[in-house]
This record gives sequence, C-alpha cells and structure tokens, in this order.
Amino acid sequence: MDMFLPPIRGTTPTVNKMADKMVNKTRRPAPMPILEFQNVSKIYNNTTTALTDVSFSVDEGEFVSIIGPSGSGKSTILRCVNRLVDATRGEIIFDGHDINRANKKELRQVRKKTGMIFQHYNLVDRLSVIENVLHGRLGHKHTLTGVVGYYTEKEKENAFQILAKLGLTEQAYKRCDELSGGQKQRVGIARSLMQEPRLILCDEPIASLDPSASKVIMDHLSVINKNMNLTCIFNLHQVDVALRYSKRIIGITLGKIVYDGPPDQLGKEKIHEIYQSSEGELITDVG
Repeated sequence: MDMFLPPIRGTTPTVNKMADKMVNKTRRPAPMPILEFQNVSKIYNNTTTALTDVSFSVDEGEFVSIIGPSGSGKSTILRCVNRLVDATRGEIIFDGHDINRANKKELRQVRKKTGMIFQHYNLVDRLSVIENVLHGRLGHKHTLTGVVGYYTEKEKENAFQILAKLGLTEQAYKRCDELSGGQKQRVGIARSLMQEPRLILCDEPIASLDPSASKVIMDHLSVINKNMNLTCIFNLHQVDVALRYSKRIIGITLGKIVYDGPPDQLGKEKIHEIYQSSEGELITDVG
C-alpha cells in the first residue's frame, strides 16, 4: 500500500525525507525461497522413475507437508535435497547454491545447514542421549576433533538447553536403547537442532509412534518452526496430521505433484486423486 501514498504537500524536503524513512520502516521484505526444485526428475537404475519434472519452492519459515501413497516419490524428494540420492535431471537450489553441482566441500556446507529426522531415529543406541545430541556438531568440526569426541563447554551447554526444551533433561545420561520411541525421536530432533540448521527435513517422523507420542513430536516441531522461524518439510502418511499442522501441503502421485496449496483447500476429491482411491477406501472418508 505504501507505493500509493501521496507526497506530503507544503512541507520542506527534510520533512518529506522523514516521511520516506517512516514508510521504509513499515515495509517488510518479501519472503525468499530457501529451497527450489526446478523440473527435477529421478530415475533409479535407468528403469524406475521416482520423480518426473517436479517443481516447487519453499520460503524460509514455512511448515510444509508432503503427502502421497507409498512409492509416490516423497522420500526421494527429501533425499535429493541433501544429496543422499542424486537427481537425474533438473536443478535443486538450497540457500542460493545449486546442490547438484556442489563439490564435496560445498556439499558438506549444505549438509551442515540441513537437519534430518528419520522414521527409525538413526541414533547410536549404545551411546547416551547427550552424546547422540552432540553428534549434531560433527559437521562443524575437523575430522580429528570429531573422531576423539571433543566438544566445547559452550556446545555442551547448548545441548543441555535443547534437551531441557524437549523435556529430556532426566534422560541425558541414559543409553538411547533404554528410551521409548517418542523419546528417541525427541533426541533426533535435539541432534538436528545442534547443527544450527536452516532447514529440517522430516522423513515419516511419527510413522513408528503411537498417537500420544506423535502429538508430542508434532507439537514440538510446530513450536520450533514458529519460535525459531526454522523451515520444516515433512513426509507424512497421516493426512489428518498434515491438515492440522501444516501451513502448506504438497500432494504427490506417481512422482508428480498434483496438489500444492493450503490445507483448507484440500478437499476429499483431491485427496482421492492423490491416493488414487475411490470414495470409502480411505480412513479420511470415515465420519
């Protein structure tokens, strides 16, 4: 609206400059994409097509869920972001860098900024909670200091502060194989936050959890997103969870995006299109 403000008439240039400054202070910069997929395709073993010309962008601070049936390409999208798999064609731009063209040094920098939360936790069960959380700093260290497990007092302090926010202070010195599934996933979140990432990728983070633990995990991630303006991208099987927590939903079928928009515009007909199903075949049809 400020571009339509008339000049202040009958005033000195100084007053007009002051007015311009007041207007500029009210301007908010437009959100910038932190991640862009541009016509990305992925073919495994020259035979299996996982993604076909996938294009979308994610602004900083967004909370995005990707939904779709098993084998639709959801996990491939996330794994292309941090080059766990390489895209066959197209461009993936993260934080201004072309991931597909990144060399080893550049890729290490990308992965430092990208936290990953896995369905099966990917913790070292024989180590304690605090040790697993501190592993989130390994990408910031030289090889030798990482191998010997040297961490600064500041890093240790930060790790305990994160554990406190996630309700895990009492579990700090327990081995991870002594924890429940929900507690393990919170350790995974804490480890990701220790990276000081700009983006968190969550690959089916609640698929192995009961409904109560699932709510705890999603609530924590929602708070992290809002309080830290930390971009979060989820793969989810649970459509109801995506509808409840997401600011935006991407629906993918057979490696192609068939929906990209707000949760309140995702109707039953589109959900059936995403899951290639008929009326009455989905649990979302109940009630």
